[in-house]
Amino acid sequence: MCPPPAPPPAARPGARDTPPTAADGPGGDGAFAGTPARVAAVGPYFAVSSGPRADAAGFRPFTALHHDPAPLAAYVAETGRRLGTDQRRVAASTLHIGTAARLWSVALATAALTGRAVDLTPERLWWRTPPSGPIELWLPEWPAGTPGEDVPGALYETVVVRHLGPLDEALRRDFGLSPRILHGNSASALLGAVRVLLARVPDAPWSPLPVAAALLAREPLASAGVLTADSCGADLGGAGPRGAGPGGAGPRGADAPLSYRRNSCCLYYRVRGDGYCGDCILARPR
Repeated sequence: MCPPPAPPPAARPGARDTPPTAADGPGGDGAFAGTPARVAAVGPYFAVSSGPRADAAGFRPFTALHHDPAPLAAYVAETGRRLGTDQRRVAASTLHIGTAARLWSVALATAALTGRAVDLTPERLWWRTPPSGPIELWLPEWPAGTPGEDVPGALYETVVVRHLGPLDEALRRDFGLSPRILHGNSASALLGAVRVLLARVPDAPWSPLPVAAALLAREPLASAGVLTADSCGADLGGAGPRGAGPGGAGPRGADAPLSYRRNSCCLYYRVRGDGYCGDCILARPR
């Protein structure tokens, strides 16, 4: 997976961007409501806050990023400045893969730790770009998870359809990125989140690999690249909890390798000669 973008400072929101009140704190049942801290502990790209916060200035719903050209243009421009490039397509692609990585990280970690899908729909999820580091995510009210739901299906609807669909459309329209690049970015970010989870939370109750495999089997991710099946073996077989029977054993943490080759390039190699990402179509197979 390519290095994620360094997000820009967010513009001060207008009256229509005032965050909703969550006076009662995180919602949902007790076990699921305590998930944000567990997810955030995995690493910076997994961090998500929940409940009321005194420093809410600057946050805005993801719908603004999807449909308002101004914050998206500022996000791309600042990403380019931090990368040291004036190539708008490179900056836009790097922004895209980093944003996808944030969404996939929170979604997959929640699924791996709880066996449930968290509702990250754009109207519910808020974002703010700090002076440095990954984009900040905030759920003013942590939603309740539904036991027994179709986790891959729910994550596909939330991340691919509701988030990346409109973001892809905006980046195609305003910065000329091709669907091939954007879909490859989404798949690469998904696998990057899986690798981090396998390395840092090897004993998670639910394996992220079957969920990722199910997502990669659906378009537009299915056409974005190839996940080598014999690299993952039976770990791709089922989505149940570890030790719950066939398909529930899960991977052996960082010892379970992932081999993925995307059918496109994210363009990051154009930044100061930084070379190709490991899953890039332009990189030599190892």
